Amino acid sequence: MQALTGTGVALVTPFKKDFSVDTEALKKIVNYQIDGGIEYLVVLGTTAESATLTKEEKELVITTVIEANNGRLPLVLGVGGNNTAGVVAELKSRDLSKFTAVLSVSPYYNKPTQEGIYQHFKMVAEASPVPVILYNVPGRTASNMLPATVTRLANDFKNIIGIKEAAGDIVQAMKLIQHKPEGFLVISGDDMITLPMVLAGGAGVISVIGEGFPRQFSDMVRLGLERKVDEAYRLHYLLADAIDMIFEQGNPAGIKCVFAALGLSEETVRLPLVNVNEDLAARIKAFVNKIRNL
Repeated sequence: MQALTGTGVALVTPFKKDFSVDTEALKKIVNYQIDGGIEYLVVLGTTAESATLTKEEKELVITTVIEANNGRLPLVLGVGGNNTAGVVAELKSRDLSKFTAVLSVSPYYNKPTQEGIYQHFKMVAEASPVPVILYNVPGRTASNMLPATVTRLANDFKNIIGIKEAAGDIVQAMKLIQHKPEGFLVISGDDMITLPMVLAGGAGVISVIGEGFPRQFSDMVRLGLERKVDEAYRLHYLLADAIDMIFEQGNPAGIKCVFAALGLSEETVRLPLVNVNEDLAARIKAFVNKIRNL
């Protein structure tokens, strides 16, 4: 899956001030990613506030991104949940012909055992007409998909082609890289440790900060993949403070503040999320202006 090596971004869903989906802003954001050198786009992930979108709004987002992208970059669609039967039904009924893969989160809230996680993804793999990227994010799911479970799934199902690993644990990531089957993609889901993961043998990232600063972050990942360590770390440290800031008061409130500073969309998020406070907004906007002037 060479198409999914490098930098993917988890697209936001921009909202107008009345909280409706802003399709024109979404088109601008898609073009901004493509112009910035991003390798692929992830639609309806956590960063898209997909938990607060209606079925009709999700279809609107998908249609808008497909039209704006116009076949230029590979697309990955978020299809996951904690109701296995529901995920399977969606995979069987949805037209995935425009998507290179699906990104499927480990079941949240239910707190399944490792065997439960395995059986869930067994059903997902058997139902999906396109390759599957697993998504491990214990901070949101309340359970950690262990490397042994990931390796078992990767060996048993050839259409499980990678994992977005967002446990924030570089040792766990290295164990995944050490024991993965050949060709299996270990993709960072944590912007701050993306470069160390890439240098350890990871395939790249599905990023949030990369959405705000696509040129710098995708260049960093490419330099890392090329083993140009010093040049890559210069870009890492250039963006490190911004990574902290965009997650300081929650995602995607921080990255939406970046987009507002860039003039691409409003800062609006839907409850239970709220906009970043004035202090953080001022710091984010100052950082955006600094990067613009470099």
